[in-house]
Amino acid sequence: MARAKPLPDIGAAVVGTGFIGVVHVEALRRLGVEVHGVVGSSRERAEARAHEAGLPPAYESFRAMLDDPRVDVVHIASPNHLHHEEAKAALEAGKHVVCEKPLAMSSRQSADLVRAADASGLVNAVNFNLRFYPVLQHLRGVIESNGLGAIRLLSGYYLQDWLLLDTDWNWRLEHDQGGELRAVADIGSHWMDLTSFLAGTRITSVMADLATFIKTRRRPTGPLATFASDSAAETEARDIRTEDAANILLHYEGGMAGALTVSQVSPGRKNSLVFEIDGAESGAGWNSERPDELWIGHRGRPNEVLLRDPAIMNPQGRKATYLPGGHAEGYAETFKALYAAVYDVVAEGKPGDGYPTFADGHDSMLVLEAVARSAREGRWVEVDR
Repeated sequence: MARAKPLPDIGAAVVGTGFIGVVHVEALRRLGVEVHGVVGSSRERAEARAHEAGLPPAYESFRAMLDDPRVDVVHIASPNHLHHEEAKAALEAGKHVVCEKPLAMSSRQSADLVRAADASGLVNAVNFNLRFYPVLQHLRGVIESNGLGAIRLLSGYYLQDWLLLDTDWNWRLEHDQGGELRAVADIGSHWMDLTSFLAGTRITSVMADLATFIKTRRRPTGPLATFASDSAAETEARDIRTEDAANILLHYEGGMAGALTVSQVSPGRKNSLVFEIDGAESGAGWNSERPDELWIGHRGRPNEVLLRDPAIMNPQGRKATYLPGGHAEGYAETFKALYAAVYDVVAEGKPGDGYPTFADGHDSMLVLEAVARSAREGRWVEVDR
């Protein structure tokens, strides 16, 4: 099982006080990392969130946080358009960085962050936390040892319903804050990174069809948190330029084929990531809403369902799990397992392996740009590496 290894005196700060920023704070606390404060979109909002979480008073500014010598690691969970500027400033201030995905607004920006991170010698990570479900770490080990045979097909979807109504609103809908892609960048990027990680290979080309079903939305004139709604809020009409849903065909290195459906307007689907990986000998399937179960399919013998249990999982799976079998682990634990890997190398003072880096975030940006270009031009597009 995952180590309860004590960490040295490493301090952190979190930039962003929305839903995901709070998840970062809670995971760090459970890992035993002291969070010295948060930075928000406004001092008032940050102060309120800090008070709710029992944290020290919020920093007056992003610069004040960078100037705090107690902060060794900066976690960036702000809107996408701020990632490049904030991550680069943190590196230049001598801080290790964990950044939410997408890493930046363009591959030009993400490449700049890779160069800056390499030059700094500091630990850099992208928050592709879904890799760290224990049964998925186990599956990675199975595939590495050729347990499914040669991989042929990867298929599945990532469906949510939190933007189903025209009155649903979030900053991700703003083209200048979220970027050219929305549903694909926000959740499709997780599916594509995860399947690439599991198969041990990269996406090489894409054919994408994007759909915007709600072309005009009602934007609240006041602030609104992710996944929150307020039907009584005063609103204004805003035109929408980003996609509600997408269907994407994928080619991976080694001749593997893939198919992905992404949606943020699927009624009843709260956070349903599903994939199936078909090999020449066996298959494997998983649903994020049943995270402790890994389905394994066979041709000539009964199929299996592996329930997460460190007693029967391989070393990769055991390392990512914290509880005995039968004690459910879920979304929050993936952050803790990712940060455990990151903070182990922070304690050593230099980058290591076993976690997604800025290089992974840059590769994801290249895939996203290929998706956007494919949708614009209506054809297969190679990922430009």
